[in-house]
Amino acid sequence: MSVLVVEDEQHTRAELTELLGDLPEIAEVSAADSGEGAVRLLGGSTFDAVFLDISMPGLTGMDVARVTSMLSEPPAIVFVTASESHAIEAFGIGAVDYLLKPVRPERLAESVARIARRPRGALSAPPADELAVVQIEHSRRTVFVRRDDIQYAEAHGDYVRLHTAEDTHLIRLSLSYLEEVWAPSGFVRVHRGYLVAVGWVHDLRVTSSAGLVACTPAGDVPVSRRHARGLKEHLIDAARSGQMGRAAR
Repeated sequence: MSVLVVEDEQHTRAELTELLGDLPEIAEVSAADSGEGAVRLLGGSTFDAVFLDISMPGLTGMDVARVTSMLSEPPAIVFVTASESHAIEAFGIGAVDYLLKPVRPERLAESVARIARRPRGALSAPPADELAVVQIEHSRRTVFVRRDDIQYAEAHGDYVRLHTAEDTHLIRLSLSYLEEVWAPSGFVRVHRGYLVAVGWVHDLRVTSSAGLVACTPAGDVPVSRRHARGLKEHLIDAARSGQMGRAAR
């Protein structure tokens, strides 16, 4: 197999490259010292697997994994990290394995063998239900938020603020990415900076300050003229199928 190591720390990158090169299943090992470098290599070469650090300046390992999933033949993803806290998110985006640093040679060999046993088609299969649970880091604690409890999402710089009935949470994802992966679960774009979960909308209202808004228990969401018609069509479909107005149940 041909594999790519993505690690910003030089010593760790060299060690992982050497360990992989010693395994009989591996024919070629390439390396990148940043997420941006990894994306460039992925755009010009085909790899069977990518071993990704998560915490890197610029594009993180999670960012690279999401880019990788868009390739016509995406490689298997194995995260290599010092923290256990991203495991749920990692497997949520289709990772084959999650290795903790320092990586033991026997554990790495087990991971490579697992990849080698997988049918080639399995490497390109998308995760069954991406981000059904979102992992949020709050200084010294980790919060797990169910997608079904999120009523709307709001762009917030490089982050997205997720709104539930009880709280709000910041996560480092793009609104466009959430729009793509959550569309099958009823999230629709209603404004340049907002997504709303159709099932949580109980009515539409025209206000003097914000114009048309979609009303949810977590708050009112502005609706642009461009998206108003599409939202109304989604609401009609949700009402017909009994998926509208979760708060009333």
